[in-house]
Amino acid sequence: MVKDIKNIIESGGCSLGIEFGSTRIKAVLIGEDNEPLATGGHDWENKFENGIWTYALADVVAGMQDAYKKLADDVFTRYGATVSKLAALGVSAMMHGYLVFDDEGRQLAPFCTWRNNNAASAAEKLTKLFAYPVPARWSAAHLYRAILSGEEHVKKISFQTTLEGWVHYLLTGEKVIGIGEASGMFPVDTQTKDFDAAMLEKFDDAVKSYGVPYRLKDILPKVLVAGKDAGALTEEGARLLDPTGTLAAGAPMCPPEGDAGTGMVATNSVKRRTGNVSAGTSVFAMIVLERPLSKVYPEIDLVTTPAGDLVGMVHCNNCTSDLNAWVDVFGEFARLSGRDMERSELFELLYRESEKGDADCGGLISYNYVSNEHITGIDAGRPLFARTSESKFTLANLMRSHLFASLGALKIGCDILLKEEGVKVDAITGHGGLFKTEGVGQSYLAAALNAPVTVMKTAGEGGAWGIAILANYRVRGGSLPLEEYLAQKVFAGRESYTLAPDPETVAGYEKFAARYKAGLPIVREAVRCMGKE
Repeated sequence: MVKDIKNIIESGGCSLGIEFGSTRIKAVLIGEDNEPLATGGHDWENKFENGIWTYALADVVAGMQDAYKKLADDVFTRYGATVSKLAALGVSAMMHGYLVFDDEGRQLAPFCTWRNNNAASAAEKLTKLFAYPVPARWSAAHLYRAILSGEEHVKKISFQTTLEGWVHYLLTGEKVIGIGEASGMFPVDTQTKDFDAAMLEKFDDAVKSYGVPYRLKDILPKVLVAGKDAGALTEEGARLLDPTGTLAAGAPMCPPEGDAGTGMVATNSVKRRTGNVSAGTSVFAMIVLERPLSKVYPEIDLVTTPAGDLVGMVHCNNCTSDLNAWVDVFGEFARLSGRDMERSELFELLYRESEKGDADCGGLISYNYVSNEHITGIDAGRPLFARTSESKFTLANLMRSHLFASLGALKIGCDILLKEEGVKVDAITGHGGLFKTEGVGQSYLAAALNAPVTVMKTAGEGGAWGIAILANYRVRGGSLPLEEYLAQKVFAGRESYTLAPDPETVAGYEKFAARYKAGLPIVREAVRCMGKE
């Protein structure tokens, strides 16, 4: 078996996916059967500089090289093989944001990540202009904010893209983007599979008086659907990815996609009436729609699958960061008491304890807002925990409240889709760090949405696996539509576990959610009293 895999790797039969997540850059190597064979990772963190959540682009390159080196080392350790060529390659990253360059490729402004809310006012103006929801994290909103603010760099922009679009350009020289990520840069037309022409014209008309010397279409990347030719790894790109010179150029590359799109692929959720929830640093739900929504909702983004089908998206900036901080505090206590516990053991212990808590968390309430949260109108990060003197303050209820809170804002948005719009969903799949402790986060998500939730064994591989699958689809998909390729070639017979919502937990979560919504003014007052970031 090991010898066979070694031969496949060294003959160039494997595809590589690299994803730039919020806290980790991950590389996954897969075979023709889409099974993960090796991984490599690099930890990193965003920085809050001059009022902006950002990453340095030099760190992007260094992190990519480190993740790839660790993958190559993992391949050699497992199989005694050297990665010298690839069947295909794909790049993914955290969605949207703001990255702009001049005609010589020089960065013109700090990279604004999805976590920033500084374009909220511009996003509201564009939403009214287009009669179409434009969130503050979208690339168009950031550009419009810069134009309205009269920022000097605007007139020098030659190319605007997203993080994976920039990395893809470094590796291939091609200015392209997958349609799923494109739909978070600027609204797309699901019929033409391109940026919406009428809205592009409205944007250009709206900024004429500001002396912008280009049409928006001219600075945006070319939109491609899954399976299309997005260029190939150049010699320069190969040396950038693998400075040792071992990796050969020439591997075909799939369109670069955001983590929302790769999450849909990694959970087999690109078909209509399917959905997925990605729960990590942020949390978002993606539900593939049968029809457009009846009206514009600020809480609901309209994006697409990597194949270009309409998706209702609920995106929340905060999920596990505050929860993780509480777990780390208990880890400090464990060390103080003389027991140095592995972090995975802490999570298992504390998550399991939460299952012993009262259905509604005993009256405790938690807000996990490490950063702003547009779904609930909180414009700065203020994590809070509150209780009354009558609340049942136990460890089980404390952890349960933090776990419930990690999905609190998501539930508010999803209730609009599922209850107000009557959107039908046949299957919801969960993936991401929240689901690593088997059954716990999964059961709470099922309660929050009052719907069955499935978790797959490969869910931990996440978007890096998803973009590797899209790379394979680029060269091995043939004439199969993406949803059929996933059903036949990726997920047929794959092990998964489905949990139906427990009625008692559903009722408890509804009581918690009512307290959560009623207590939001407390968070807003904390922002006012403690000052903004």
